[in-house]
Amino acid sequence: MSTPLLEARGLVKSFGANHVLRGIDVQVPAGSVTCLIGPSGSGKTTVLRSLNGLETPEAGTVRIGDVELDWAARPDARAVSRLRGQSGMVFQAHNLFPHLTVLDNVISGPVFAQGRPSAQAQEEARALLTRVGLADKADAYPVQLSGGQQQRVGIARALATKPQVVLFDEPTSALDPELVGEVLRVMQSLAADGWTMVVVTHELRFARQVADQVLFLDGGVVVEHGPPSEVLVEPREARTRQFLQRLLDPL
Repeated sequence: MSTPLLEARGLVKSFGANHVLRGIDVQVPAGSVTCLIGPSGSGKTTVLRSLNGLETPEAGTVRIGDVELDWAARPDARAVSRLRGQSGMVFQAHNLFPHLTVLDNVISGPVFAQGRPSAQAQEEARALLTRVGLADKADAYPVQLSGGQQQRVGIARALATKPQVVLFDEPTSALDPELVGEVLRVMQSLAADGWTMVVVTHELRFARQVADQVLFLDGGVVVEHGPPSEVLVEPREARTRQFLQRLLDPL
């Protein structure tokens, strides 16, 4: 078996008396899509944020490519920044800079964080905006865009730093239902192009069609993991079956 591009082992995280992660392991092969599903409070987003240092676990290791952190050793800011540079993050609520144009939002990471020439970054950013269907919005401001368009800009911005892994934190949960599809279609095309992706989502159809593996989390542990044909269609664990039934038939 080849070495996974991303690997997390034994992630432990508490917020006060609330034990959110209780020894989480995740392995993500290069070019694959991993979907994290589970009820609210199960630890999905905390796992995702721990993979790039937005959360600081008390224990466990995270490795992306050749960059590895041992959280128990309390790595310094430079080490955390190096890990963070290996991934791009797409947030639930867009998090675009409102005072910058779409183009300037996309080039902000390459130019200011990575020191790449502005002209090169702009050329690549325009190609990415074309990639997500927003070539004509380069000079617009976020307030002039729909929620779905803002999220697609967020995806372009995450890709602009040329990360090894793209992390998505429930990227469609804040969108009106009619805008969800346009974002999922972009994500599906990225998967087809071989981007390595880790996605926290409630979109079971997307997970079933696009994911290579699904992890079901509950109570800070991975209850079940495997291909979507198993976890989402014929789950082994009763807790997984219960969760899927409630999601598919909430009444």
